[in-house]
Amino acid sequence: MPAPKNSIRRSLLVTSAIVLSTALTAPAAFAAPSPSAGSSSKPSAGSSADSSATVSADPPKTPSKKPKDSKNSKGSKAAPPAKMSTVGGALLGRAGTQVNLASGVPVLPKGLSARSWIVADAESGEVLAAHNAHWKLAPASTLKMLFADTLLPKWPSSTEHEVEPSDLAGIGSGSSMVGIKEDETYTVHDLWLGVFLRSGNDAVRVLAAMNGGVENTVAEMNEHAEELQALDTVVVSPDGYDAEGQVSSAYDLTLIARSGLQKKDFREYASTVRADFPGETRKNKKGKKVRESFEIQNTNRLLSGDYDIPVYQGIAGVKNGNTTEAGATFTGVAEQDGRVLLVTVMNPEKKEGNQVYKETAKLFDWGFEAAGKVDPVGELVPPRSAAQAGARPGGAGASPGEAGGTGEGALGAADGRPVASAAAGGGAGGVGTALAVTGGVLVLLAGGAFLVNRRWPLPDLVRRRPRP
Repeated sequence: MPAPKNSIRRSLLVTSAIVLSTALTAPAAFAAPSPSAGSSSKPSAGSSADSSATVSADPPKTPSKKPKDSKNSKGSKAAPPAKMSTVGGALLGRAGTQVNLASGVPVLPKGLSARSWIVADAESGEVLAAHNAHWKLAPASTLKMLFADTLLPKWPSSTEHEVEPSDLAGIGSGSSMVGIKEDETYTVHDLWLGVFLRSGNDAVRVLAAMNGGVENTVAEMNEHAEELQALDTVVVSPDGYDAEGQVSSAYDLTLIARSGLQKKDFREYASTVRADFPGETRKNKKGKKVRESFEIQNTNRLLSGDYDIPVYQGIAGVKNGNTTEAGATFTGVAEQDGRVLLVTVMNPEKKEGNQVYKETAKLFDWGFEAAGKVDPVGELVPPRSAAQAGARPGGAGASPGEAGGTGEGALGAADGRPVASAAAGGGAGGVGTALAVTGGVLVLLAGGAFLVNRRWPLPDLVRRRPRP
């Protein structure tokens, strides 16, 4: 990733014998006119002439046609809470749009209507801009990212499972399905393709059954969310199907995606455009049992394209969702010119076709243009175990944005699972700079510290894909 003018080099001590040095960016602060936002956020201009100004726009008092969520009274026109979580930084706990204005920084795109969104650098963890980042909303199938990040390490992809009728019990009415049949045998690889490409709730239920059942899987997902410091997230149904009390946030979904993308299998499934899926076993004309396959295509329209939206340059996943309660939700990751960004968009007010992807593409375009020019408004915090390891004597100190720092309360003892990367440190001039090393395979070292590769090996097929 090209380094901007100002760089910060700090060392992360992972054991007494291993030191990682990571070059991180500290963008310079400038003054600039206010960005232009969509109907859900109209920032006012900053007045500072010699430093960056933060836009914090109050949401409109009477938003139109917003669906219900489990945190708001039934039938009411919901507005974000005045006070939200400050995990990742104080600005992220404010309602409205948060972005630092600086000369040379592009204005935010027009026409953004999502209730919540976030743009973050996937590798450094810096949050470049956000809108109601910690608003707890129904997540829909984007919650399957947490399901995958929790369960992917459980079985080799070649593991086979014969589906029993009880495996498919309890699937919600109107659920998205990949087409799994009782008494048929599928590999774990098949099932994960069904989860990622077709958002199949049937595939989720089969994997949950293999994991000891839905109740056990939900408990593990909630535990994993807490480990990741995704503290806005409450799992009730492992597939993201609408359920009372089930919520997440744009911040948490981005945090979860960042963790999942460090797993090779997760990256490969999330970036697969189409695949063959096993069909039903039948007898042919000769009476011989045969099992044909059928093609499934990824429902992520920035990855597969659609009639009104092209494939986005450098897109590599990750997950989309759409339910009555949640509306349309999406978290995406893309790479351009060596920089990897994460964008999450939740529930656009505009109900045009593929609106969630159109707003995501606009935010990606803005992020790639603004990266290296805009001062961050927060950071994606490390998982609990990595943060605590970094806070030990001889390790890197906890950043102000971490839970357990000036965030929302200290967390309990770490369980030591190798789930995500990063330790964080404070930046110069009060700008928190994540001392983060992300991507690759995490290695759990003696003393509970993490050794990770800084770069993510995103799939070659994504790197080679040209703009349509």
